[in-house]
Amino acid sequence: MITRYSRPDAVAIWSQETKYKIWFEIEAHAATKMAELGVIPTDAAEAIWAKGKDAVFDADRIDEIERTTKHDVIAFLTHVAEIVGEDARFLHQGMTSSDVLDTCFAVQLARSADLLIDGVDRVLAALETRAKEHKFTPQVGRSHGIHAEPITFGLKLAGYHAEFQRAKRRLITAKEEIATCAISGAVGTFANVDPAVEQYVADQMGLQVEPVSTQVIPRDRHAAFFAALGVVASSIERLATEVRHLQRTEVLEAEEFFDKGQKGSSAMPHKRNPILTENLTGLARLVRSSVVPAMENVALWHERDISHSSVERGIGPDATIHLDFALHRLAGVVERMNIYPENMQKNIDLLGGLVHSQRVMLALTQAGVSREDAYAAVQENAMKVWRGEGRFLDFLKADARVTLPESQLEALFDLGYHTKHVDTVFARVFGG
Repeated sequence: MITRYSRPDAVAIWSQETKYKIWFEIEAHAATKMAELGVIPTDAAEAIWAKGKDAVFDADRIDEIERTTKHDVIAFLTHVAEIVGEDARFLHQGMTSSDVLDTCFAVQLARSADLLIDGVDRVLAALETRAKEHKFTPQVGRSHGIHAEPITFGLKLAGYHAEFQRAKRRLITAKEEIATCAISGAVGTFANVDPAVEQYVADQMGLQVEPVSTQVIPRDRHAAFFAALGVVASSIERLATEVRHLQRTEVLEAEEFFDKGQKGSSAMPHKRNPILTENLTGLARLVRSSVVPAMENVALWHERDISHSSVERGIGPDATIHLDFALHRLAGVVERMNIYPENMQKNIDLLGGLVHSQRVMLALTQAGVSREDAYAAVQENAMKVWRGEGRFLDFLKADARVTLPESQLEALFDLGYHTKHVDTVFARVFGG
């Protein structure tokens, strides 16, 4: 995790302090249920909670113990015993390390998902505001980077809003799937721990029970979680790339905000660079880099190995923290983005009306000209405009193959024709 690209709430989820607090809660909840089942003394379970619930677990001390034990959970339990005293011997009855580690990881990923959903909500709010602001602002649509037909800038942003609606649903689903608890013992048979303990811990931690845990929660769940994060990151990159293209000097239809005192280049004082959206492109790559390792973690040996462990220690915090940061950075870009309708209109007019070529061709076919002949006539005149020889409408009026009255030809160059269904699309995206 890179501190430069992190927010405190996301970092806190993955702190040593938080991890050990969750570990203790899992162990203590399990002890409470075991006491109810008569497996351990009730006063021991109560003492564990009383002495441990407000304790500050010493990460340095746990690391010191682990240097001897070479086992993180044993080191933690040893440290808990130093705090709780003799009753600590009743902790971890019938449990295995993965019961603690996997359940804790599920809690951390679920909490991270909540933050990510909040981030998506901020992006959605920003996109809705700006889309409605520019609902009917004309802009040239581009395919292959080349002028195609007119759209509106609001329509463009509505498309991204629809995409981030899907992103939110993916994150909700990913959270539901990852939020599972396993307290099933050494190979998942519950031989030494009652299934009721697992259900109780799951309820207390806000999780569902894993139907079949071998010794670990099956990693297809984690693969799906990180895959969802990767798709959301790609959506961030798509919007960031659009802003970068629109900010190009020769386009300049929209650009990132540029604060007073901000500098664009150490060498060239005139520069205003799309640094935030370039950064978002890079962060998306970082998040996606977690997806393949998460997929490869699915295939573990038999009931368990630890080949997944080192991977998850890295990708868990890295992917969630960076995606959380990226979502809020993206929202800030959209909220403060400079938008230039006059440049959008100038670019629409750049090719002298060529954006209306399809409408002219269709009108000719409606007038009885074959599609092939109509296409040829329109294209030949369009190519003259590409070569800078004149205006499209003038060429069409002078072409005997174009049999439409001048008044009808001129009416075909109306921008409003292309925006007549914007309300329909907006209703689909925003409702109402």
